[in-house]
Amino acid sequence: MKEIMTGNEAIARGAWEGGCHVASAYPGTPSSEILENISRYDEIDSEWSTNEKVAVEVAGGASLGGARALSAMKHVGLNVAADPIFTMSYIGVNGGFVVITADDPGFFSSQNEQDNRWYAPHAKLPMLEPSDSQECLDFIKDAFELSERFDVPFLFRVTTRICHSKTVVETGTRAEAPIKPYQRDPQKCVMQPSAAKLRRYLMEDREKALRGFSNDCKYNRVEWGSGRGIGIIASGVSYQHAREAFEDIGGEVSFLKLGFTYPLPDELIKRFASEIEAIYVVEENEPYIENFVKQLGIKCKGRELLPAVGELDAGIVRKSLRGNEPAQGHSVDATPPPRPPVLCPGCSHRGICFVLSKYKDIAVSGDIGCYTLGVMPPLGVIDSVICMGAGVSAGIGFGKAFSRGATPPSGKKINKVFGMIGDSTFFHSGITGLIDAVVNKSPIALCIVDNRITAMTGHQENPGTGRTIKGEPTSQIDLASLCVACGVKPGNVRKVDPYDLKETEQAVREAYDSEEIFVIITTQPCALIKDVQRRRAGVHCAVDRDLCVKCRACMKVGFPALSFGGDGAEIERSMCNGCAICAQVCPKHAISQAGEFND
Repeated sequence: MKEIMTGNEAIARGAWEGGCHVASAYPGTPSSEILENISRYDEIDSEWSTNEKVAVEVAGGASLGGARALSAMKHVGLNVAADPIFTMSYIGVNGGFVVITADDPGFFSSQNEQDNRWYAPHAKLPMLEPSDSQECLDFIKDAFELSERFDVPFLFRVTTRICHSKTVVETGTRAEAPIKPYQRDPQKCVMQPSAAKLRRYLMEDREKALRGFSNDCKYNRVEWGSGRGIGIIASGVSYQHAREAFEDIGGEVSFLKLGFTYPLPDELIKRFASEIEAIYVVEENEPYIENFVKQLGIKCKGRELLPAVGELDAGIVRKSLRGNEPAQGHSVDATPPPRPPVLCPGCSHRGICFVLSKYKDIAVSGDIGCYTLGVMPPLGVIDSVICMGAGVSAGIGFGKAFSRGATPPSGKKINKVFGMIGDSTFFHSGITGLIDAVVNKSPIALCIVDNRITAMTGHQENPGTGRTIKGEPTSQIDLASLCVACGVKPGNVRKVDPYDLKETEQAVREAYDSEEIFVIITTQPCALIKDVQRRRAGVHCAVDRDLCVKCRACMKVGFPALSFGGDGAEIERSMCNGCAICAQVCPKHAISQAGEFND
């Protein structure tokens, strides 16, 4: 049966067809839809894990127990999971084990643009790279079998364009893979130094076998053209861009398409290069393949012609390698208007950000999530964003620096540090930072902005929502109780409605004045949750023209629904959900809430 699928959908289908039993992940664009689609297959026990490290450990344990297992994450998630991944490379597998890394060339939804292909040689993990949705399905099925054959977890690397682009896929049926017998084997599975040293030698033998396989496998193939003047070496989506860039003379160009990219096929590359006059390596970001080709003593061009930053496309490849402008149909002669990201209409994070923006002697350590957009004017409250969990930990460090006299360029003393972190991110990696703050007596004020969902990655469940990935009811972790359990005094934990500015301001003032760690938990669900939109569909805010004095105070909250014209403030009703923060800001009470909530 043929279907049109995204790469993520095809990976999920391939996992099901390949007999996967257990799948775990933490949501992160561009990988989120993999587990969302896997969860629809009842034969696979799937879960949203609290973070990527836990996800890999869950899947790794399932593999050692004999089940075929998969763990998926975005590229920065692999950093979180690096500890168990490196050790699992020593241990190996029982049931097949696949770790998916979804890289994000172009920084579309990420804080960096790291190239995770380098994890493969660093951890000595074999790596597969599909170039379209069909290969996503086929390669993931094969990865389970290869993992068992070579006794090693497989790294499965995709990128944003592979994850989200759609191509035709030939689907099949599920091949049931029996759970492998479990036999206790401490020498294999318990990585104390004496056992690890023995496994290290086995890893070298395994890598030699994998390199031989790489040189003679279906995933790496030569596509000969009629001539031998130009040869292109590429993998993943870069292969597709290169094919398209040379489509007008495609018959003359030869391609070495790489799908098994660690270990790279040294002998195959040498044979290909020996019959080609000019070798070009087309790849995004780091010169991973290019460096290997040059180490073989083969002259090639790549990085000196292609950009090192951002995504490639056919037009860029064509212009870089051929010196030609993109062919007609490859570009649009138009510049889109700037569209800076902003918090959504009715976003529950806006209230706390607005209140914090009034304080000019504080620093706010931010985190990964929608609230990062609090850095945008007119709110402008976020001072730093490093990685998930750093909203707490980096805030502790800010406090240590400022307590020793560090000051911003203005010379004005910073009197308080606030940390800001979301509910899902707090469960992911904020708890350990909070414990650190408690034990080391940091007087940080922590704002946990609880919007009852993992919002930025597409509304996935988390430990605070009370539902599993399949929507089944489960235990709901209470954030206030958790903070108290971590050592925060009960009197220093405040739950507030961020739509109520007076209540929020009071809590922020208490936190500002406290000499101990203080936690504020804002509790309003994401405005984009369907049930929330349904309930608030009949509510909006309106401006009384007779009362508006054109003071622009309402514009300080940065609502997308608000604009300012000749007659004063205006509210676009279709963009307003009636949160009424703007009404509370207006000094003349010219804005009021109208309509009724849907029960």
